[in-house]
Amino acid sequence: MKFPSKAAACVLGSLLVCGAAWSQTFPSKPVTLMVPYPAGGVSDVIARTLNTVLAKHLGQPVLVENLGGASGGIAAQKVLASPADGHVIFQGSPNELILAPLSNAAIKYKPEDFRIVQMITVNPLVMLARKDLPANNGDELVAYAKKSAAEGKPLTYASVGPGSLYHLLGEHMSKVTGIPMTHVAYKGGAPAVQDLMGGQVDIFMTPYGKGQVQLVEDGKLKATAVLSAERQEHFKRVATLNESSALKGFVFDTWAGYFVRKDTPEPVVQALHKALSEVANDPTVRSALEAQAMTVPRPQSLATVGKLYADNTAKYQAMTKAMNLQPQ
Repeated sequence: MKFPSKAAACVLGSLLVCGAAWSQTFPSKPVTLMVPYPAGGVSDVIARTLNTVLAKHLGQPVLVENLGGASGGIAAQKVLASPADGHVIFQGSPNELILAPLSNAAIKYKPEDFRIVQMITVNPLVMLARKDLPANNGDELVAYAKKSAAEGKPLTYASVGPGSLYHLLGEHMSKVTGIPMTHVAYKGGAPAVQDLMGGQVDIFMTPYGKGQVQLVEDGKLKATAVLSAERQEHFKRVATLNESSALKGFVFDTWAGYFVRKDTPEPVVQALHKALSEVANDPTVRSALEAQAMTVPRPQSLATVGKLYADNTAKYQAMTKAMNLQPQ
């Protein structure tokens, strides 16, 4: 059915008025920054480093809410169940928005249900281990894993949930080496690290911050390897997995960004993009995050971060397909 030209003009005029109204009134109340893991982990550190600065740019308090479970899927679903008005922002990564739906049959959302507004960090990964694990590099780890499997005690690796990036990394390592390993899922990085310190699990491939670096320096954990192409500033003496013969080419990192529901009004998205870009450029925020061993990229356009998200979606979907990962 076609609108008469006058009616079409009225509709267009209404949309423009609504858009102007959104831009003038947002935010009209406190904003919630939804973190999909318990307090104390790397994601929580990021959120609490910048929420007060973001509040200054938005003119409203920014409250951090921690909600773990289902590889971040519970928190993501809560964001989708909230009004699409920009007052609930999801601090997420490929882990929660791309991988969780591919691995958890209970998760019904798709990556396309969210729109990325801005990136905030690129996070290198480290393989943490219980302090008494008899392996100090990739080749020694593979040798130990092979010996343990032969004795009927497969190496255990932690993750923040089935289908998470850290689960997939363990599965990928098992496939590359041909050695069976046992997955142990947690609701977040903090409880995984606690069990790692207690010796209940062998390794945990994870982003890291100052807290994890300190635990290694204090001898409470061991850093067996880093997953970056080059050695890391905070783990200068720790070899990369890429330096080993058994795991050469095993190079990964991850990133964090801010998302809203895809149907959030464009003026609200633009307002959030502007505020989050200013936060990413804030010297105090940048230095605090960089002190936590994170890289803070310069703010990017909505189109650029949108393409990054789409490219990551395609990359990880292909990776899970190659592994024949089935939702459970």
